[in-house]
Amino acid sequence: MKVTVEYLGYIKQTLGTEQGESVELKNDALVSDLLTLLAEKHGEPFKKTIYEPKGLDLKPFYILAVNGLLLNQLNGIKTKLKDGDRVVLMPVVTGG
Repeated sequence: MKVTVEYLGYIKQTLGTEQGESVELKNDALVSDLLTLLAEKHGEPFKKTIYEPKGLDLKPFYILAVNGLLLNQLNGIKTKLKDGDRVVLMPVVTGG
């Protein structure tokens, strides 16, 4: 199956990529599978900046949404993905 991953803000610059990419995954893949694949594909910049490889999760200052719903509104990194899903990875924005 294919999902579209979009990167917003600082993440695009960190990965040196365009705004998004299409990713091929096995059927019944979870968000954790997607994170593992992206870490393998993008290497150290992704692992150091965005991904917690030991915890299999995002670092706390990043948000991942699947079809407009945040992971905490779904089943976290155990959320099942479907063909055609749109995944958005973005930094948490703070101000003050």
